[in-house]
Amino acid sequence: MKPEELSQKSGRINLDPEGAEQGLAQLVLTVIELLRQLVERQALRRVDGGTLTEEEIERLGVALMNLEVKMDELKDIFELEDDDLNIDLGPLGNLL
Repeated sequence: MKPEELSQKSGRINLDPEGAEQGLAQLVLTVIELLRQLVERQALRRVDGGTLTEEEIERLGVALMNLEVKMDELKDIFELEDDDLNIDLGPLGNLL
């Protein structure tokens, strides 16, 4: 197994000089995915709380779906899987 494959499978970011672009993409997409999940949870709370109009709910749903599609495109470009974005934080466990 190549070092870059090992780092992806272990949940660690690969920032060696030869794979810096891949490691940076992994880090950036991980942060975006974390924020996406937080926004989605907040949106669900607002929907459940009844503080949004039907139009706002529709726009929010479309925006979240578009973001998910764009994330899938970026993961394809950088050859990353969902598991690759779940960074190992050592004693704290996995990020996502």
